[in-house]
Amino acid sequence: MAGNSKRKGAIRKEGSKKGQVVGSGGQRRRGLEGRGATPKAVDRTYHPAHKKAKAAAKSRAAAARQAQRRRDDGPEYVVGRNPVVECLRAEIPATALYVMSTIDADDRVREAVAIAGDMGISILEASKPELDRITVNGLHQGLALQVPEYSYAHPDDLLADALDSGQPALLVALDNITDPRNLGAVIRSVAAFGGQGVLIPQRRSASVTAVAWRTSAGAAARLPVAQAPNLTRTLVDWAKAGVQIVGLDADGDVTLDDYDGTGPTVIVVGSEGKGLSRLVRETCDSILSIPMAGDVESLNASVAAGVVLAEFARQRRVAGR
Repeated sequence: MAGNSKRKGAIRKEGSKKGQVVGSGGQRRRGLEGRGATPKAVDRTYHPAHKKAKAAAKSRAAAARQAQRRRDDGPEYVVGRNPVVECLRAEIPATALYVMSTIDADDRVREAVAIAGDMGISILEASKPELDRITVNGLHQGLALQVPEYSYAHPDDLLADALDSGQPALLVALDNITDPRNLGAVIRSVAAFGGQGVLIPQRRSASVTAVAWRTSAGAAARLPVAQAPNLTRTLVDWAKAGVQIVGLDADGDVTLDDYDGTGPTVIVVGSEGKGLSRLVRETCDSILSIPMAGDVESLNASVAAGVVLAEFARQRRVAGR
């Protein structure tokens, strides 16, 4: 039995180098038991592979921060052959057209260069690594259009200009809209249906980036967009100035068919998922719903805004305003 020093061989003979020592009785066999699979090299903190992976992750994080700083502080770029041509056709203000030196020129490239030349936009030759660096994602197809940083209007100035336009104010405020494509589409609809501007929050909102420029099809160059430090407070101030604040929601208390949109109005659009935030909803004078057929429960934010803007524009034409 374990630890039995009476059994034969349990104690070393005298004269051994280590002296007489009682054996373990087999208990040390437990130290030889398996401890599971060997961790991967990258998971062992002392292994070179782990150190290499950690350094690579740190490098990627630094590159991401640098790219974010370029997006926040530097110019915006529209990339890709079709998007660049579309922006140039829409006469979006641009400061430079970058063309890859080894580009395989097709009709779109030639058209982009021709339009940029006619508009007086600088045409610069760039290597592929340089285009990869300035456009971040590398999906430029050899073309990148540099657009200037957007200059936002002040909310007070936006409302004052709308009230002084000679037409009943028609503005759109966006709540919880984080997709710049939705923002660009709303700007385009507001311009198309006679609105005077768009209001967005400074935080947790899409801003007028290159993607919004492209989606607006040039309307962002003609229609003012204001940023509100606090959207709810700005809407309260606008309501005091005499405009109706109308929120869009599927569970509204009035339908679009029954609402009179001929007066000074601000349409507040929430996201398709979250809808209007609680404080913004409480600020609205009315909650408007769009009648829909079938099983469709909601519309994309930009589509909903376009539907309401089109109806209000129709009402104003009928009323002669």
